[in-house]
Amino acid sequence: MSVASPGKRIVIKIGTGVLTRNAGGEIHHAMIARLSQAIADIHTAGHEIILVSSGAVGAGLSAFGLTRRPTETEMLQACAAAGQARLMHLYESQFGLHGIKVAQLLVTHDDLQDARRSGNVLATLNAILPHRHVIPILNENDSVSVYELKVGDNDTLSSIVARLVGADLLILLTSVAGLMGPEARSPDDIITEVDDIESAFAFVRDEKGTLSVGGMASKLRAVEAAVASGIETIIASGLNPEQLPELVEGRGTGTRFRARTISSLPASAS
Repeated sequence: MSVASPGKRIVIKIGTGVLTRNAGGEIHHAMIARLSQAIADIHTAGHEIILVSSGAVGAGLSAFGLTRRPTETEMLQACAAAGQARLMHLYESQFGLHGIKVAQLLVTHDDLQDARRSGNVLATLNAILPHRHVIPILNENDSVSVYELKVGDNDTLSSIVARLVGADLLILLTSVAGLMGPEARSPDDIITEVDDIESAFAFVRDEKGTLSVGGMASKLRAVEAAVASGIETIIASGLNPEQLPELVEGRGTGTRFRARTISSLPASAS
């Protein structure tokens, strides 16, 4: 399998809609297996991978006999606590098939806003990344924090992490193929490259699934901050994980936001 020259530091965010099979929150085991295979291929080729995974709340619904995302904060946190353990077990088993171990980092929004605490997160990631047999997996610590339970579905988190570690590339994997234009007639009719992200906000179709929190507007805000900091960003479908190596190469199907598009804007920390 051909991938780009080794050495890129890549943050990959996987959304809830990719990891769950239906609105009931059933974890999509086969999809996690395919994602793990594709990410392992990129990692083995020499790239540093940081995975930001949503899906903890959806993964935990069944533990409490629920079929829909609860509205009470306490129940959301309980589902996240149960689901995070389940998610990590699946990632550990699937990446293990490729000789890769996983390291879990649960952070809060406050952790990444405080200079000392964000420095600790960065130090931990920098200690992990040189080890070619380990991939760090981050998620918002939803069992103690309510920030990402209400805003962003980890879109903001992945953008902050990408800027923190000085990533070369941020890939947001979602349940749609990319950013649909104002005249799009099908979900596959997407904009392949965006020069002016401000104009993209005007025609965004901000739909989201019953288990996810962040819609396309949330993703664009995350993209805006990332590209302003010099990080090329892609929104693409996680339902076709086999194209991940192509996305890293600069090909594949998705919406690509070049770092130069808003490089003159100041970086945002949120």
